[in-house]
Amino acid sequence: MLKMNGRQKLTDHIQREVTLAESEVAHFISSFEKNKAKKRQFIIQPNFTAHYRHFVVQGTFRAYVIDENGNDNTIAFAIEDEWITDCTSYINQQPATMFVAALEDSITLRIAFEKEQELKKENHKFETFFRVMAEQGLSIQRQRIVANLTMSAEERYNDFMKQYGHLAQRLPQYAIASFLGMTPEFLSKIRNNKV
Repeated sequence: MLKMNGRQKLTDHIQREVTLAESEVAHFISSFEKNKAKKRQFIIQPNFTAHYRHFVVQGTFRAYVIDENGNDNTIAFAIEDEWITDCTSYINQQPATMFVAALEDSITLRIAFEKEQELKKENHKFETFFRVMAEQGLSIQRQRIVANLTMSAEERYNDFMKQYGHLAQRLPQYAIASFLGMTPEFLSKIRNNKV
């Protein structure tokens, strides 16, 4: 049993960004379906189009790519009350380039691309919600790019812990290291103040 009903979590999330009437909330929520993912299960894989955008109700996800040398590079994490997909694949309805996998047994409410487009056409409030969500995602991505270009590895780690320390215990060390652009060994040295 979920600690809080998934549909209520999504309702609360939406209402923080836009004010909807009860009937509008009901219509918006009806466009989502529940999806369960076991630990290590992929919800998106390269070469397959991402047909859904996922709102995390319970659990943790990691989005990553694998480079030509076989190294994996974490692009994003998502926990409860956050969204995840391969944005380029989802928005353009083209084959994905990244993996999105559950790091824990997880539950999402997912919306199909076509349903999202219908909602945006039906009601400007729905369009506003998705636009605000996209803007927030872009802002976070830009902050990360700037941090990677201007901060030392230790500064990036400290910044990560300041912002996301609450979820660090739920993430494998290799995934945090990959997200920060360093090896797990180097991350261990930073954690042990040996750098």
